[in-house]
Amino acid sequence: MPFNVLPYIPQQITVHLGPPDQPAEDVTVSFPDYIKNVASSEVYPTWSEEALRANILAQISFALNRVYTEFYPSRGYPFDITSSTAYDQKFIKGRSTFENINRLVDELFTSYIRREGFVEPLSAKFCNGTTSQCDGLSQWGSEELAQAGQSAMEILRHYYGDNIELVTDAPVRDITSSYPGYPLREGASGEYVVVLQTMLNRIGQNYPAIPRITPVDGIFGPQTRSAVEAFQRIFGLAVDGVVGSATWYKLVLLYVGVTRLAELVSQGQTFEEVQGPSGDITLRLGDRRPAVASLQYFITVLGEVLYNFPTLTIDGIFGPATQQAVEDAQRYLGLPATGVVDRATWQALYDAYVAVARTLLADRSLPISIAELEDLAITGQFPGYTLSYGLDTPRANSHPRKETIPCRNPTPPKPPQPSPEAIQLCGSCKPSSTSWPAMTPACSASPPTGGLANAPWRR
Repeated sequence: MPFNVLPYIPQQITVHLGPPDQPAEDVTVSFPDYIKNVASSEVYPTWSEEALRANILAQISFALNRVYTEFYPSRGYPFDITSSTAYDQKFIKGRSTFENINRLVDELFTSYIRREGFVEPLSAKFCNGTTSQCDGLSQWGSEELAQAGQSAMEILRHYYGDNIELVTDAPVRDITSSYPGYPLREGASGEYVVVLQTMLNRIGQNYPAIPRITPVDGIFGPQTRSAVEAFQRIFGLAVDGVVGSATWYKLVLLYVGVTRLAELVSQGQTFEEVQGPSGDITLRLGDRRPAVASLQYFITVLGEVLYNFPTLTIDGIFGPATQQAVEDAQRYLGLPATGVVDRATWQALYDAYVAVARTLLADRSLPISIAELEDLAITGQFPGYTLSYGLDTPRANSHPRKETIPCRNPTPPKPPQPSPEAIQLCGSCKPSSTSWPAMTPACSASPPTGGLANAPWRR
């Protein structure tokens, strides 16, 4: 489920033994056995150990991204990944695997790579670098770099950019579906409704015909029903205002598409969406930063409920009004009224915000959205770095490649087919016809831009 959950290692993974849109056997194997099979099928066991490590980490990350984004289940398929190298990674049922590869997989299978500051495993595309090429890791190139003395992470950063990091010891558990298991309809409330509203609002940025839900309060009211009906109408679903599994997974499909979670260059799911405060930071007058927007948001929520703090514009700019509000909040919380947000102030504000939000959600009377993730994607986590005027927002943008090579782009399986109403798009998401996403037989060295035009591409 690509919303507010940390990635995990699945105990098992189901592999479709062929292209996704062609009949073939589905086999379920343990995740370590799957990676051992893939690695033994994709690379040579005689390669340098650092090259093998780099390739195995890329293979793990790619597979976990497919699981994390529900890439195939959201398209109606009963499997997690395919054995087709046109879409995924090579898997050969029943093949033998190599001892040294098995040893490395046993060591690495709970590790993966991701962009710094973001949650989802990297969709680490790769190719052999000789007969086929792509904008990602070159398998033969990785061996050359290993022979030149580079470590596995140096190799991975060479291809995926310097802003990747290694996650180790990820939890292992069964794959679970993001669908709540029952239809959501008017009158429902709770965290699944918050997720529903958040998805609809984010998708609505690309489809203005979907009315915006304000606030995102976890209550399925007339506003939410209207947005659901508009979504169903656009994408050819039964227009009943009820979110069953078909509507839910179409929402997941579109949400993953418009946020490009499944792609190498990803907007990403920020840590602040899924975790509480951590790290060290100082915010003061003159700072311009997403963390300031979180600060302004916390104070605004608290001001609506606990104390009449000055009304703030949530713009990420630490101006005089924000400084005054911070001083008022510090006095209210029993802290020195310095107007500077240090660790103690941030923690106290965040704790107060969480207590208020949980109480109000329980009462179903939240006056301000607590889940506008698309507008305030950094709510919750203490950023962990010093802020100063002029710093750029950290994003999950790809680091400029040290090696850029052309790629091929296959036709994706069962793309969504919106009605002509779906042509009411904005921004850069502009399909060439009503059969969206528009795919072309070739692509530039960078992934295609815009919505689900970033469909699977690898070989």
